[in-house]
Amino acid sequence: MINQPNPLPIVAYFSMEIGLDPAMPTYSGGLGVLAGDALRAAADLGLPMVAVTLLHRKGHFRQHLDSSGNQTESPSLWSPEERLRPMSPAISITIEGREVKVRAWSYLVRGLSGHTVPVYLLDTALPQNTPWDQTITDYLYGGDSHYRLCQEVVLGMGGVKILRALGYDRVHAFHMNEGHSSLLGLALLEEQTWGRGLSTLTPAHLERVRQRCVFTTHTPVAAGHDQFPMELATQVLGKEAMKTLWEAECCLDGTLNMTHLALTLSRYVNGVALSHRHTTRDMYANPGIEAITNGVHTDTWTSAPFQRLYDKHISEWRSDNVYLRYAVGIPLDEILEAHKEAKAQLLAEVEKRTGVRFDPKVMTLGFARRATAYKRHDLLFTDLDRLKRIAQRIGPIQVIYGGKTHAQDEPGKEMIRRVFHGAAALRDAVPVVYMEDYDMALAKYICSGVDLWLSTPRKPLEASGTSGMKAALNGVPSLSTLDGWWVEGHVEGVTGWAIEDGGRSDADSAEEAVSIYDKLEYVVLPMFYSRPKAFAEVMRSTIALNGSFFNAQRMMRQYMENAYKIDLNGTTV
Repeated sequence: MINQPNPLPIVAYFSMEIGLDPAMPTYSGGLGVLAGDALRAAADLGLPMVAVTLLHRKGHFRQHLDSSGNQTESPSLWSPEERLRPMSPAISITIEGREVKVRAWSYLVRGLSGHTVPVYLLDTALPQNTPWDQTITDYLYGGDSHYRLCQEVVLGMGGVKILRALGYDRVHAFHMNEGHSSLLGLALLEEQTWGRGLSTLTPAHLERVRQRCVFTTHTPVAAGHDQFPMELATQVLGKEAMKTLWEAECCLDGTLNMTHLALTLSRYVNGVALSHRHTTRDMYANPGIEAITNGVHTDTWTSAPFQRLYDKHISEWRSDNVYLRYAVGIPLDEILEAHKEAKAQLLAEVEKRTGVRFDPKVMTLGFARRATAYKRHDLLFTDLDRLKRIAQRIGPIQVIYGGKTHAQDEPGKEMIRRVFHGAAALRDAVPVVYMEDYDMALAKYICSGVDLWLSTPRKPLEASGTSGMKAALNGVPSLSTLDGWWVEGHVEGVTGWAIEDGGRSDADSAEEAVSIYDKLEYVVLPMFYSRPKAFAEVMRSTIALNGSFFNAQRMMRQYMENAYKIDLNGTTV
């Protein structure tokens, strides 16, 4: 037991991945980084919160790229003992009818005022477990469906039991960050029976669980929603558990669908942008799904030069991110000077890692995201001849890429190879570098140091996206498809530029590529090279309009008021 459990209503935040520290490979991409930003903002706000995830002893993976862009992977080994504190309670859960022991490691997220949000990372590498069970918490998104389902049992059901063992008896809201943790609902249903068995559950018990659960869905892409055959689910969870979930209408189309389970057992459900809310409502025929647009943690993602600039002109920006609105008063030459320093830091890091020396005076495009097909990393290379002509006639361009693809994502791997092929064809006309092993540390360099952020998701598959938000905090405008957060953040020529698609969700990629070239040739490059003060005005507006809104502090306040129903004093509202 912990010595003094928090007497306030606690929010328990569950996520399969959380980006806590670049040195801890407990995240794979935007979902995990978003989770880390949410907890950092919660700590800044003093929110009574606790988080649960898995330890991932061997991480996601280290990415290796050869000269042709072929990705290979190796374990991302790290030592939990060096960064985490082991917790003494070990709990037992049942997987495939056998007992599996689970313990937790503690990591404290510390806020601006010193308030901390504990994160408990679950670990099955205990000598009491079988050799296979000891590996359940090794790899993030590794293994097959059986491995994944066992992980989700540990996260959802083991997570609830760990919290109880640690003294968290007054959890006001259980927040499922994506469907991986939705089996926490089954654990809460078991608690309702007081040991009498799931067969004794009533509709009133189900409703009590629903009133304590919140669910955030992050993707309209089918592959992002875990589904398990009923035979496998019954094998792992047991007949009684599956009978209960089936009778409670928590299964869908003959499968254990983790998103459907979370939707069924939650009183509040949200997408992560306004456009995503519409998409998700259509996907699930559920008009009750709300929207809380994602945000990023300002202190984490603002580069040192811009932190100093904001400290000078807007002293309140850290404690109240809305004050970034007052960036409209920062002199343009100071914004340009801060960006010049951030760009120099990025280019020095590029040279250090790759040996490639970029020109600091050249318009630098950034594209660094998880490499999956719908994000279309290679769209920029649709017409190489036109891209060369633009660079020769209007002004030079250089491009910095980054992003891993999941180990089993063959289309994603092929897309990286196409980027390498395009880069080779462009040669010295448009220098391109693809940064290997993209992580939080490298993301901060790229998001803050490029001149223009490029994002090309295929509509309507971008739930939100946060990379452009990180760029905006550093005065970097976006050139992006009107999907996800950019629908809300885009003001043409003020915060950046839209890739035109005729307002259609089925726009042809070639048509969108033409729009990219048109914007670069006729708008962005002429402004950058011939009217630098005008470009600086766009940079300043990007900070004032987008930095002041698309931040995790605003996001967490909305979760508190609309999803958790508590205020900063922990009082229910």
